[in-house]
Amino acid sequence: MTFYQNGESGIKAEPVAVEYPLTIYLNGAELVTIVCSPNYLEDLVVGFLTSEGIVRSPADIEQIELIESTGHAQVTASFVNQFNAKYRAKRYITSCCGKSRENFYFQSDASLLETHNDTTIQLSPDAIFRLMDTFEASSETFQETGGVHNAALCSAEQLLVSRMDIGRHNALDKIYGYSLVHQLAVEDKVIAFSGRISSEILVKTAKIGCGILLSRSAPTELAIKMAEELNLTTVGFIRQNRFNVYSGAERIMLK
Repeated sequence: MTFYQNGESGIKAEPVAVEYPLTIYLNGAELVTIVCSPNYLEDLVVGFLTSEGIVRSPADIEQIELIESTGHAQVTASFVNQFNAKYRAKRYITSCCGKSRENFYFQSDASLLETHNDTTIQLSPDAIFRLMDTFEASSETFQETGGVHNAALCSAEQLLVSRMDIGRHNALDKIYGYSLVHQLAVEDKVIAFSGRISSEILVKTAKIGCGILLSRSAPTELAIKMAEELNLTTVGFIRQNRFNVYSGAERIMLK
């Protein structure tokens, strides 16, 4: 690549984010193509199929055969929600943050979620800053390329599982898939996220089952409204020595 800096230009090698189209076939039928980062693909498949309600849980998935050279995932499932599978069939989900999934969520989807009244975790300000600092320090691919989103599953003390992807939804689906396959308890866990807290990201977090969502960025008005309805704590603009609590402030130990 050619670079320009401080009045000088030159040629240098620079790492860039990779876009990888993964086509999921479900019981032999083409379901969807997801443009993603080519890592933790099994986590992504499990998280996507469960999050979108196509299967009820990983127990419905009998086999996942990944053919990485051709970008195919052959999934065999004992149970498939035919309505959801038909609705999503042969869709192409891009890595952009625009309207690629606009019909996948909102009120019809959010109405099926449970409120997070069983969330047991509370965080102090020091814990919030520590988790976000660790989260950012672990985001090596973002630091190298500036072209991916990051999500992490955390306890009150430490980062447990981190996933990156060029698609923000994919990063959360990878976290969800991992937590499902490994049967992790999530009611006492936190999601740390690198981008804006939109309504879709809020719903994804609610589906994972965590009651607290942390981000350096801000939430949207609809995300705050949904968070209040679902009793989910959202903390944004976590920078230096400040943050904003937009919902669920009872879980943040401010005094």
